[in-house]
Amino acid sequence: LQVFLVEKAGRRSLFLAGLMGMLISAVAMTVGLALLSQFAWMSYVSMTAIFLFVIFFEVGPGPIPWFIVAELFSQGPRPAAIAVAGFCNWACNFIVGMCFQYIADLCGPYVFVIFAALLLLFFLFAYLKVPETKGKSFEEIMAAFRRRKKLLAKSATELEELRGSEVA
Repeated sequence: LQVFLVEKAGRRSLFLAGLMGMLISAVAMTVGLALLSQFAWMSYVSMTAIFLFVIFFEVGPGPIPWFIVAELFSQGPRPAAIAVAGFCNWACNFIVGMCFQYIADLCGPYVFVIFAALLLLFFLFAYLKVPETKGKSFEEIMAAFRRRKKLLAKSATELEELRGSEVA
């Protein structure tokens, strides 16, 4: 099912939607946990937020990075890139699994604020840096990166020229 959804909606848009959904779910979990002592029904808010968090993860940040990593690298370095991505994925899962209880004890009901902040950073990074790879060849994706790099270099050169003219 996910393969058909990815082909229909596009990798980048699903990834961004998943990250934003997880961010909203993390905020809802924080609100639910923080107000649980005042309103008993907040437990339903927290449980719904947990389910939505998992659903949004499975729509975006769960499978999409595997598609994107495979499409961002040519045939030669692709296996090494996938291996590094897999290692980073499992290492981060291990760290979260091992440290979550300690962080939860330290932060109390606000433990998901950390996740929300990280999700916001991931969303901004993906929005600004990750290209859409749907229907594009490796060469087209690399050409888009080269154009972006040239635009950034041109902007930096123009900025330096402006600074030089201000000093003079």
